[in-house]
Amino acid sequence: MTDQRVATTGGYRPDRLLPTSVIGSHARPGWLDLAVAAADRGELGPVDIREVQDDAVDAALRDQEDAGIDIVADGEMRRTGFFTAEFYRHLVGVVPTPSERRLGAPGHDQQHRLTVVEPIAAPDGLGVVAEYRYARSRTTRPIKVTLPGPFTLSGRLSYGAGEVYRDRISVAEAFVPILAAEVEALAAAGADYIQVDEPSPAIHPEASHQFAALFDAAVAGVRGRVRLAAHLCFGNYLGRPLAARVYRPVLEQALAFGVDELVLEWANREMAELDVARDVAAAGRDLAAGVIDVKSYHLESADEVAARIEQVLAAGVPQERLLLVPDCGFSQTARWATRPKLRALVEGRDLVLGGAAR
Repeated sequence: MTDQRVATTGGYRPDRLLPTSVIGSHARPGWLDLAVAAADRGELGPVDIREVQDDAVDAALRDQEDAGIDIVADGEMRRTGFFTAEFYRHLVGVVPTPSERRLGAPGHDQQHRLTVVEPIAAPDGLGVVAEYRYARSRTTRPIKVTLPGPFTLSGRLSYGAGEVYRDRISVAEAFVPILAAEVEALAAAGADYIQVDEPSPAIHPEASHQFAALFDAAVAGVRGRVRLAAHLCFGNYLGRPLAARVYRPVLEQALAFGVDELVLEWANREMAELDVARDVAAAGRDLAAGVIDVKSYHLESADEVAARIEQVLAAGVPQERLLLVPDCGFSQTARWATRPKLRALVEGRDLVLGGAAR
């Protein structure tokens, strides 16, 4: 592998072996879905909506803290559909586009899209700084802030016949200064651990030579000042992947990202490609390994999680380079399953550190 970037070595550093964290999104309580539907009908005012969202973040943080998670996130509870509605409502230059397929089995092609009508901009930012500040006021634990990358954000935008942007890469390039401003504002607000979710290299390997340059341009201003992570998954809408689930074809591109940490999924792939885990560590990156399957309602035991962790360690990842996470976010998982899965993640880690795993 060639042209590998140096890790950033900035920001938050875990102070224990095998720290546990989450990917970002948390399971939504039923009452939050009721409130979102009521807001869509115009039955809630801005203060009502903020109160509901604040309570939802509090619930997500409490679930993580109760489970013993070391590095928490706000659960992305203010983001309906992860990077879709919440981020795009901050943009100018786009208008909604009706979905072409509305019936039948639900899938990625039924998610809402927007059409670019003029150069895009986010005059007041993407809202992530306010999310961080609220979460910081509600927990004393280390916080990981998550936001999507430029190519991922471009995925819901149609650029028509090229009147504004000629292709998807051009749209992604337009997101770079928007994201650069957001991560700079996050760092200024005190955030020291930022994860950029850019699953697109895994989903679109045919364009993989484009991704590192876009990613690095978006985070260049904070490199060396914050801990940077890149999350690459295979999609999780409705618990379904969106691509062939193999990292090897895109590993060289992933290692070109100028980050401290790569966040990759293993549990739902039956721990396949552990040689990739070894290569990530050998390239000087920390690895956040997915050892909880969010796409299954099988509730892992602590012993099962410990066995998965030991497989990653046996593949050649040093303990000091390994973090432990679920495969992806919990937004597509019921809360009754999310909480025991989080507990199993922590308890499995404790078994490994205690030498009791079998």
